[in-house]
Amino acid sequence: MKLTAKIKLQPTPDQHASLLATLERANAACNRISDIAWQERTFNQYGIHKLVYNAIRAEFDLTAQVVVRCISKVADAYKVDKKTKRAFKPRGGIAYDARILRWYVDRREVSIWAVGGRQRVPFVAGQRQLELLQGQRGESDLCLVDGEFYLFATCEIESPEPSDVDEFLGVDLGVTNIAVDSTGEVHSSRAVNNVRHRHRKLRAKLQAKGTKSSRRRLKKLSGKERRFATWVNHNVSKHIVEKAECTGQGIAVEELTGIRGRVKARKPQRATLHSWSFSQLRQFIEYKAKLAGVPVVAVDPRNTSRTCPVCGCVDKANRRTQDKFLCVDCGHSGLADYIASVNISRRAVVSLPNISTTLDVAA
Repeated sequence: MKLTAKIKLQPTPDQHASLLATLERANAACNRISDIAWQERTFNQYGIHKLVYNAIRAEFDLTAQVVVRCISKVADAYKVDKKTKRAFKPRGGIAYDARILRWYVDRREVSIWAVGGRQRVPFVAGQRQLELLQGQRGESDLCLVDGEFYLFATCEIESPEPSDVDEFLGVDLGVTNIAVDSTGEVHSSRAVNNVRHRHRKLRAKLQAKGTKSSRRRLKKLSGKERRFATWVNHNVSKHIVEKAECTGQGIAVEELTGIRGRVKARKPQRATLHSWSFSQLRQFIEYKAKLAGVPVVAVDPRNTSRTCPVCGCVDKANRRTQDKFLCVDCGHSGLADYIASVNISRRAVVSLPNISTTLDVAA
């Protein structure tokens, strides 16, 4: 499987200026390529290459492989749709391959092409990142993050085959509770929601103030909420995968893709709904499970919290409140999210088909 190692570069002031100029020139080339592609209505990589390769090399004084990577970046941007002309930020990330970037992991440095020639730039990395870099394959993206340069390297690592399981640990994802599994364990989102609410109020207050010091404070706060939510999701996903691995179960999650477009929320709830990081949590569960050899199955979430796991009754009235489930038919009750997780675990179990056989009877 593929994982990404985030590696921090430590360039000298001159190297920093050179890398910055490289980003700006490469993205200017991308914008020029996008202009031509849009005018000619040509969006595939081979067609764009024939149109612009020589002209871009001459105009922007870039090496052959950097131009190829710029063309690839533009072509990839138009794969989403061809209805809107693509524009690129002056300091957006650019991709490097083995021809213009070489890793020297033992010396903790990279040889990277930049404006003005090749540069030997040292980097720092933890033990986990160094282990990942042993399997570095393909492209690495050079990005400027808060004034610091990072390389996001694609690394191939071995992962075990998913084990055969008979049961699944159902996981219900929600806003009030980050996750509730089919053993009844609840991972509350109270801490995350409190941080989001506090930061939302503080941002509104600072934005209304509009002073230089308030803008400095806003800049300092930038990303703090997101990092905290990511840290919580990492911990929750790790715990869920470890539980499934120890109990010999697979993991069943809800297929919530597009839920924000399907759900209508009242105005006070919209900010909470749109800051819900269910997709990130599912991604974390999936890649950690793959590393552990635990199968993950996505199931249809429809009526999971309205279906009684005892008698099978499906009724909107079964879910009395956000957290309370009470079956109108048999009277079974419990935490609504737990009921949903039990139904999710059962939906993930694939029943073998019943096969009828006929015997030939000799006359």
